[in-house]
Amino acid sequence: MTDRILEIEIFGQRYKIRVKGEEDEKYIGHLTSLVDQKMHEVAVKSKSADTTKIAVLAALNIADELFLSQKKLDQLNEALGHMETEIESLEIPVAADDHTFSDADESPS
Repeated sequence: MTDRILEIEIFGQRYKIRVKGEEDEKYIGHLTSLVDQKMHEVAVKSKSADTTKIAVLAALNIADELFLSQKKLDQLNEALGHMETEIESLEIPVAADDHTFSDADESPS
C-alpha cells in the first residue's frame, strides 16, 4: 500500500498531508471543507484573528457534534433493541395440536 501526499487548504493555509493509498480524495475534500467551514463560522462568531484559538474552538464544535451524534445513535440503538424485544414477545408459538386450516374448495365433513 502506497502513501500519497495531498495538498489541502483550510482557513487560507495550505497543508500537505499524507494519506493511505485507498483513501478517496473526494472524501478528504469533504473533511477539509467541513473543517474549513467550521473555522470560518467560529472566526465570525468569536471575532478573533488568532488562528490557533479558532482551530481549537472549531475542533471543540466538531467534537460536540460527534458526541451528540453518538448519543443519538446510542439512543436509537437502545430503542431498536426494545422494539426487537417487544416484537419477539408478540410472536405466538404455534403448537402441533392447534387448529388446522384446509382449502376453501373442500366440502365440510
